[in-house]
Amino acid sequence: MNQASINPALRLITLWIAWLLAMLFHVDLGLMPLFHGQSPEIHSHLPVGALPWLFGAMLGYFLLPLIAIVLIAYAATAAAPALRWRPWRRIHFWFSVVYSITNGPHLLADLLVPDARFDQIVLMLALTVFGLLINREAWRWWRQAC
Repeated sequence: MNQASINPALRLITLWIAWLLAMLFHVDLGLMPLFHGQSPEIHSHLPVGALPWLFGAMLGYFLLPLIAIVLIAYAATAAAPALRWRPWRRIHFWFSVVYSITNGPHLLADLLVPDARFDQIVLMLALTVFGLLINREAWRWWRQAC
């Protein structure tokens, strides 16, 4: 296949959607014990007063990829010269690297918890793989000629 015919923006949008779905499944399956009369609680050392900060951070963690998807779509379909979107391509690459870095410790934590669950490990592994694929495509998109 001709490299010029590959659409990195379409791949990135697809990979980010897959990443978000895997993240939602990870959270959803983590809460499944609730539906079977068990507690999903992991003993936290976080004070109750800090929970709003945690919830806000998680909201941001979910919203930023959604914003990235929208910006990728606009960048890929803009009537203006692609050169105008070049800074966004660079920012997006580094943004994706940060997300991949955050997946590593989370995967490690899921592997090391005493009551590790196979489904959670598989989903974190999928998130890590999707993240690395996003990094690769983001790099290609950034370096693609305008």
